[in-house]
Amino acid sequence: MLQSADEVSRVIEMAWEDRTPFEAIEVQFGLPEAQVIALMRRHLKPSSFKLWRERVSGRQTKHLQLRDPQVSRAYCPSQYKPR
Repeated sequence: MLQSADEVSRVIEMAWEDRTPFEAIEVQFGLPEAQVIALMRRHLKPSSFKLWRERVSGRQTKHLQLRDPQVSRAYCPSQYKPR
């Protein structure tokens, strides 16, 4: 479970990003897609949640299995350090 407001904020930020798949959020924070949706529903205004759901529903870049292998993600060094 998320421990701080900063973690909740980061999950929301990642969920809004087009190129960050739900699987990346699950790896980093342990939240599967259904829990990310529930978190977004709790923390966003109803109109913002509706816009977000319309935006990500069926979006290929939000699901690794649907994603074109040519889509890459450039990471900011301050956000992510590859292992």
